[in-house]
Amino acid sequence: MLFKKVKTSFFLLIIALLIPTEVLAYSDYIIAGGENIGIELNSKGIMIVGTYKVDNQNPSKDANLNIGDIITKINDKKVENIEQMLNTINNSNLKEIKITYQRNNKEYNTNLKLIKDDNNIYKTGLYVKDAITGVGTLTFIDPNTKLYGALGHEIIEKSTGQKLEIKDGKIYNSTVTSITKSDRGNPGEKNAKYDSSIVYGNVNENTKSGIFGKYTSTLPNKKLYKVAQANEIKLGSAKILTVVENNEVKAYDINIIKKSSEDQEIKNLLFEITDPTLLDKTGGIVQGMSGSPIVQGDYIIGAVTHVVVDNCTKGYGIFITNMLEEAEN
Repeated sequence: MLFKKVKTSFFLLIIALLIPTEVLAYSDYIIAGGENIGIELNSKGIMIVGTYKVDNQNPSKDANLNIGDIITKINDKKVENIEQMLNTINNSNLKEIKITYQRNNKEYNTNLKLIKDDNNIYKTGLYVKDAITGVGTLTFIDPNTKLYGALGHEIIEKSTGQKLEIKDGKIYNSTVTSITKSDRGNPGEKNAKYDSSIVYGNVNENTKSGIFGKYTSTLPNKKLYKVAQANEIKLGSAKILTVVENNEVKAYDINIIKKSSEDQEIKNLLFEITDPTLLDKTGGIVQGMSGSPIVQGDYIIGAVTHVVVDNCTKGYGIFITNMLEEAEN
């Protein structure tokens, strides 16, 4: 009996060693952001964002092309941006081109009729887009891996309402010039100017938990905050770090009202802004504030993600651990 027990224990030990366990590589202490950033994302393919008629004809409808479709090839030649698309069309000297496109992650082929206008320029009946730019807030930088996260939510292409599938992108310098204040039912926004020549990092992912990539600039010399697990977050007072004027990151008081279960991906925290200075300046949460880190004492606990539209003094946040885990994928 003794031998059998020892033998069983031995095999259980071997099995335990062979089964991989999830090891999280993010650091226990990270840099909290708050800086305003410009964002540029390049799409994976060319997105159709609208259609129009040409000489009372509707080429896109005849080709069964819809808003949201992603063009990847023309005449079996890969196209990654609008310039390549135009060059391929203009060099084809054809009245009809073959288009390969993606819809709902499936690939299709169709033929699109080309119509020349009075200036001898080809018209496709398609409005297309290959990049998105905007403004947001940097959430964190892991000082050991130099991975960063921002926004706390995915970037949606407004015309289609779809998440942008990206090829690559970058984050860069942005300065807040003014604030359009929020009002009940009408969220305001940060107005900003950009300097895309001052690049802070690349963008590799656009996910439900935010945008992520490698921070390529010099790491800022800032306080390191301990990463809070969900069970360490307390209801009550906390602060958000954000910019509302020029480039200065300041801390503003908030009150955490509710905390969700750990298995919820987004909207993990419900909070209200209590800081009179911030309320006077912004009227509440404004567009461009997404990604502003939420700190509680020496802990970084999450990031601002959404505004409660009918009461802009309230907003939602995501757990910082959800962002850090996504950054590693």
